[in-house]
Amino acid sequence: MKKEFDIIIIGTGSGGSTMASALAAAGKSILLLERGGFIPKEKENWDPHQVVTVGRYRPNDVWYDGDGKPFKPYIHYNVGGNSKVYGAAMFRFRESDFREVRHYGGTSPAWPLQYGDYEPYYSQAEAMYGVHGRRGVDPTEPWASGDYPMPPMPYEPLIEELNDGMKKLGLRPFPLPMGIRLPQDRGEAESPVLLENFDGFPDPTDSKSDGQTVAIKPALNTGKVTLVTHAYVEKLVTNENGTSITGVVTRVKEAEQVFSAGLVIVACGAVNSAALFLRSASDKHPNGLANGSGMVGRNLMLHHNGCLVAFTQEPINDCVFQKSLGIADYYHGAADTPFPLGEIQLMGRNDPDTVLWLAESIYPGKPYEEVKKHSIDFWLTSEDLPSPENRVTIDRDGKIRVNYSRNNYGAYERLKEKLKELFVQIGDANPRFRDIRWKGYDLDISGMSHQNGTLRFGDDPATSVLDVNCRAHEIDNLYVADASFFPSCGAFNPSLTIVANALRVSDHLKKDVL
Repeated sequence: MKKEFDIIIIGTGSGGSTMASALAAAGKSILLLERGGFIPKEKENWDPHQVVTVGRYRPNDVWYDGDGKPFKPYIHYNVGGNSKVYGAAMFRFRESDFREVRHYGGTSPAWPLQYGDYEPYYSQAEAMYGVHGRRGVDPTEPWASGDYPMPPMPYEPLIEELNDGMKKLGLRPFPLPMGIRLPQDRGEAESPVLLENFDGFPDPTDSKSDGQTVAIKPALNTGKVTLVTHAYVEKLVTNENGTSITGVVTRVKEAEQVFSAGLVIVACGAVNSAALFLRSASDKHPNGLANGSGMVGRNLMLHHNGCLVAFTQEPINDCVFQKSLGIADYYHGAADTPFPLGEIQLMGRNDPDTVLWLAESIYPGKPYEEVKKHSIDFWLTSEDLPSPENRVTIDRDGKIRVNYSRNNYGAYERLKEKLKELFVQIGDANPRFRDIRWKGYDLDISGMSHQNGTLRFGDDPATSVLDVNCRAHEIDNLYVADASFFPSCGAFNPSLTIVANALRVSDHLKKDVL
């Protein structure tokens, strides 16, 4: 490929795709390198057994934990990255998430920028991704310069009933901010899309606001972007002084090619971006590219994530699209806890295999279609704190190792108890929610959906890898556009912050660099 490009972007997830769209619209020529291909639109897109149990769209990667035990990470290599299968909950981080905060497990550090620096880009990101939501309901939400672009997704009757019960107890549940672009949003002349298998599934209707549909497709339509799929970037090569990237060594369908451009933007996901930096070690960067601080790969955060399923006595749940309500009342603490706990969301329905596994001791022998009417699925998230010992390394043979130990887990366990206590109170007033039996699961090291923090940004090159514009301190033309830059991760889904930061860095590049 002999054509010259202004920019090479490695990775097409939320960050890489958004930057491709923003910079192509500014007239810049871009080479977009994606390790995978396109997820086909096929009937298996909505098949829970194929998507969840078999892992039809997941790669066969094997990583290793700190003890050398192999595991298969929950990641996706395809156009649009993990956003093709994410749940599309698009939260702004709270104002406190950008400041230093004390937790049960230690202290979450402040960012070099604050919420006000991101607010305009959050607004742009919400508009770009068609976020449905409602201001003024979530008690922890930060200030915003405007309303959500779209009204919230409507509650189904059972969710409305839960919402009313929580409000009567003094809580302030709120509609989840969802990145969805439905045909019916454009008017009654369109055939409506009715969503069901959404959270964790690719969407053949293109209603989910993922990186491919929202950003890559319009970027390609500009004629400024060249997309190369099945392109695995092996390493980045610098000039003799080690101050500029001069080559992107890539294996395209097993054939080696070397690409070059004035700017190189890495957006492979926190683990793979750090691994690429480490694989790119050279005489000038013996410990890994831009690793004079020794911080490349360190401070990996995953969030403390897991599911609790409320099994009711009566078959009351007939919801189709359950992912619509959130609770953040415990985000900054509670009357009986001085430290933050996290947030709770309704999630998309668990797949049949998981529901039957969870319910086997409660409803033995019952079929899934019956058991699902007794189940209400919740997703819980607490903050994971950065630790230098939670890190990504690579072996001599290039294998990825992830050394990770949980911290601040006490907050997560307390959050579980809050949800259970809440249902006891709701059940006292409404017998349909009385005598709940709980089952669930926690994500382990393989749960990489919210990975972040391995290339943190900051003002001090001694303690960070990137500067405040997400440029590597030691490399003039190398930028990062995924969640690697996070110094801390709050307890909300990272997608909107990744997109907002990509728009912010794109503005910087357009104004001050290109």
